[in-house]
Amino acid sequence: MTTAINEASSTSDAAARGVVFVAADAPVREFRLANGLKVLLVANRVAPVVTVCVLYRVGSRNEAVGHTGATHLLEHMMFKGTPSFNKNRNTQIAATLQKIGADFNATTWYDRTNYFETVPSDQLELALRLEADRMRNSLIADEDRRSEMTVVRNELERGQNEPAMVLDEAVYAVAFREHPYHHPTIGWRADVENVPTARLKAFYDTFYHPNNATLVVVGDFDEGGCLSLVENHFGAHAATPDPIPEVYTDEPAQEGERRLVVRRAGELALVQIAWHTPSVLGATSVLSNAELAERAANPPDENDIYALVVLAAAMSHGVTSRLYQALVETELAVAVQANCDQFRDPGLFNAYATVRPGVEPREVERAILSEFARAGGEGLGDEETRKATRQIVARTFYDRDGTSNVAAQISEAEAVADWRFYQTYAARVAAVSAGDVRRVARKYFTEDNRTVGYFIPKADDGGGAGANDA
Repeated sequence: MTTAINEASSTSDAAARGVVFVAADAPVREFRLANGLKVLLVANRVAPVVTVCVLYRVGSRNEAVGHTGATHLLEHMMFKGTPSFNKNRNTQIAATLQKIGADFNATTWYDRTNYFETVPSDQLELALRLEADRMRNSLIADEDRRSEMTVVRNELERGQNEPAMVLDEAVYAVAFREHPYHHPTIGWRADVENVPTARLKAFYDTFYHPNNATLVVVGDFDEGGCLSLVENHFGAHAATPDPIPEVYTDEPAQEGERRLVVRRAGELALVQIAWHTPSVLGATSVLSNAELAERAANPPDENDIYALVVLAAAMSHGVTSRLYQALVETELAVAVQANCDQFRDPGLFNAYATVRPGVEPREVERAILSEFARAGGEGLGDEETRKATRQIVARTFYDRDGTSNVAAQISEAEAVADWRFYQTYAARVAAVSAGDVRRVARKYFTEDNRTVGYFIPKADDGGGAGANDA
């Protein structure tokens, strides 16, 4: 059994117990099991609850043509049960968690999948036992695939009825020619409908292992007791005999503007402009797992992602923001937004606008480009920059209110870098200067680096392929 382990524990004693203390930076404490499972503990005794989150380093970036959407479909199927938690025994995962009043769910994104539940403190072992069980013992049955496929397909169709989602999907598919961010997390419809169960099982057996996961526990718990439970339940699983397959496909530098138009039923025209940007750790190419871990532990002093995030806030947060003033106040658009991807691999900076009726999309495009050119020319003022950084820092801490939010934020950091990114994020944003913002605006917002997409509404005459066509 594992007892409390701290910095004073000898390496040999910790290894003998099967769990080793690795690092700490209040409030996060990192441990590692012999099978490679990374364990992050954050004590928070404000309320008698605890959140358990298991992050798997697998998302749509790990998929390929033929099984796009596999991670998301597996997310659904991993609620169907295990030999211990299943319908026949009246111990279904959802029902078991509902009986103890748990708040639970799972989400899939480009770089990760996470499963989480917030439970009463005295139910910590149940949560750990359940997550350890479905890590390796999930029932990947064809009957469940067929039923969950229809659920996922309905979700996909709902998305296809949202013009903004349709355009965003199209822009990413054009901006990324080779890297797997090209395809949406939910997958392409043909893959969702036709992927064989055997292929899903092979995908599960490839990625769902302790040495490809991080366990995050936040809340009211005893460290020694928690580590003992983690070792008992997760320590039973062996690490994979071979390394987890890596993503190695870099997106080549874009060599000229790309444009696309989506025409389908809708009410308002949309404009989306995207520019390639670095990863959250400032890398401009895909990093191996080992390279990512090294860079996360020793982050570079210069990282453009923070200045780009500040620029996004200055451009679109609030009625005094630049894009709001240039497009909404002038009645060119009814809504505008800017966002910088914070992904494991290089992503996109996107500007989105909903065009006001009677306005030409190209007029909106010109206004957007003019504002980014101005940001790279005259730049932001010091007070405008400080306002944007304050907005981001405040939102960062608002989003860390409660055990489930802290666990979610740490898991996001783990997916793209590691928990240190969570720890230092606010301080790094606060350190961004007006000169930093001007520099990145000049560097990335060039014609050759951008992709421009229009959504043009047309009358739905019943002809052609629509969002709900089977």
